[in-house]
Amino acid sequence: MRLRRRVIQASLVVVGLSLFAAPAAAQSVNRAAIDDLNEQLLYVALPLTLFVELTLVYVIYRFRNNDDPKPTVDDPALEVTWTAATGAILVFVGVSAFVVMANPYITPAAAEASTDGDAFADDTEIDVLAYQWGWEFSYADTNVTTEERLVIPADENVTFRLQTTDVIHAIYIPQLGVKQDIFPGRTMTARTRATEPGEYRLYCAEMCGAGHSKMDATVVVKNQSAYDAWVENRTAAAG
Repeated sequence: MRLRRRVIQASLVVVGLSLFAAPAAAQSVNRAAIDDLNEQLLYVALPLTLFVELTLVYVIYRFRNNDDPKPTVDDPALEVTWTAATGAILVFVGVSAFVVMANPYITPAAAEASTDGDAFADDTEIDVLAYQWGWEFSYADTNVTTEERLVIPADENVTFRLQTTDVIHAIYIPQLGVKQDIFPGRTMTARTRATEPGEYRLYCAEMCGAGHSKMDATVVVKNQSAYDAWVENRTAAAG
């Protein structure tokens, strides 16, 4: 009995700390939208999980020596209540997920199609070419191309035009919340706005052959002045 109480108390303390712990700051608007959704779902899922598990433990303990169980009695009010509660929770989860999926940073292709391609006219545009097993980045309106190193400005909208020369690949930048499959013969679109200068890792998230594990790159986020200087230096070097 004493051990069970301590376990329950420890569980409640852990849950409380997880609910009130301050999350790490997101490095992009994509990551912020995804983290906000996860936080909303956590507030719904955690109390339900605790309720179900504690009820299960109570029932197992309460009726552990019941050698003559009685059949359950219908309770229409209870059944309607839990059905309505489940429906309300599913509606909340569905609406929350839809709002995030409709975000132009999470699903940029749909947002661009709805505005006849003018939605991202002011974005910094970068052409991304995936191949077995590497990455090439070409910066629009400049004579700059890099390999295995992607440089983008901070606090600016960036649109990626993604193509592959061979098989299916997928660009994945975990800390920026960017992930998009790339299909042969098609131009895919990804979008982000990084908020924290620094270096991040880019991976291919689609099994694409023997060298898949080595298909990564570095993403460098610079403030606007440093990015402009970098582009100018690379353009002058290419010229």
